[in-house]
Amino acid sequence: MASEDFYELLGVTKSATADDIKKAYRKMAMKYHPDRNPGNKEAEEMFKKVSHAYEVLSDPQKRSAYDQYGAAAFENGGMGGMGGMGGFRNAEDIFREFFGGAGGGMGGIFGSMFGGGGATPDNSGNDIQIRIELTLEEAASGVERTIKYKRHGRCKTCGGSGAEKGSSTKTCPTCHGQGTVTRSSGFFSVRQSCPRCGGTGKVIEKPCKVCKGTGLELEEQIIKKQIPAGVDNGTRLRIAGGGEAGPNGGEYGDLYVLVSVKEHELFERDGNDLILEVPIKFTLAALGGKIKVPTLKRKAEINVPAGTQSGTVMRLRGMGVPYLRSPSTSGDLYVKLIVDVPKKMNKEQKEKLQDFAKACGDDVEPVAEGWREKFKNFFE
Repeated sequence: MASEDFYELLGVTKSATADDIKKAYRKMAMKYHPDRNPGNKEAEEMFKKVSHAYEVLSDPQKRSAYDQYGAAAFENGGMGGMGGMGGFRNAEDIFREFFGGAGGGMGGIFGSMFGGGGATPDNSGNDIQIRIELTLEEAASGVERTIKYKRHGRCKTCGGSGAEKGSSTKTCPTCHGQGTVTRSSGFFSVRQSCPRCGGTGKVIEKPCKVCKGTGLELEEQIIKKQIPAGVDNGTRLRIAGGGEAGPNGGEYGDLYVLVSVKEHELFERDGNDLILEVPIKFTLAALGGKIKVPTLKRKAEINVPAGTQSGTVMRLRGMGVPYLRSPSTSGDLYVKLIVDVPKKMNKEQKEKLQDFAKACGDDVEPVAEGWREKFKNFFE
């Protein structure tokens, strides 16, 4: 870390203002944060570097020392090193302090670092995700499903306020109504959401006896959802407001329906196309003819040319699965013909087949002519 230029790490010049440095750090921290780059060790290392660079350049005294002596000013105990004057244990601590999220991760509040005023808490409710299983036919044609699930909705007794009827709120004694508290460590201080009132600046005098002041209670939801044609494994459908209620009367989160499609006994799905393997008698493959094959909607008739080889694929346009965002257009159905060779034959069948083999010369040379030429060099 010591050999790298802190200004270059943040993408600013040495004449950058404090505000420029703040904006640059916000951009770099969001870019390299581990939550956005799971398992990426390089991104994790860069996140630590830019956080360390910001810790130094955001403090006037540290920045002055860095401009005069470089990174050496923070080595061997100089200026307290990383975690000295700033008092941070690691880069994640810096991110949590500046972005206001006591729980860490990308969901914190940016607070005064980027807005200049008090923190505005995000009191929207949590999203919910549930999984439903469909047959291939349902996924292809669309279907209406009744979905039952439980969520935390607004308390019916207090209407989500968390307070007893007739009870009022009072100014939070911890933050004195500001909604934020300031934490200091050495020369470094940051503002974050008040842990007692959650950033609202107020606390409830008499909490609701039903919800214990949370404003939430568990409830069962029953909704009907039209699943559109063309969904596949992993398709996620959003139902706005179907999630949990937010605290203090906050907005409801969303419900996400994750689709899982069962395997089909006949069809294999490949995107919007379908693949169907059909075993045919070797006599049909030799003589040709017509056969009926199933599709998801109806039967279809295909013409099998004489001399059809095993593995031949025939395409039926528009007989696949509709496109999710263009249901009037569908994929194709690919019919793969597999020649079925009989494993058992009676005496009469064997005799007739032997006569056929003699008539074709197959009794003398059972290998096809094209392959016979390829084998010649190996046998001679």
